[in-house]
Amino acid sequence: MPRKYSKKAQTKVKKVMEEYKAGDLKSGKSNKKVKSRKQAIAIGLSEARQAGAKVPKKKR
Repeated sequence: MPRKYSKKAQTKVKKVMEEYKAGDLKSGKSNKKVKSRKQAIAIGLSEARQAGAKVPKKKR
């Protein structure tokens, strides 16, 4: 089965999840602490997209 995300995107999400588990991850403008695991993954994928990693488009 092919990988869903590129290696660069996987490492970015991994780094964000480590921040989330440590309780240090904050969301964008509001700067509130992220409480949801899904939200943490979304932030990681968004950062990976901005860095130019191969990530599927957002579902709308």
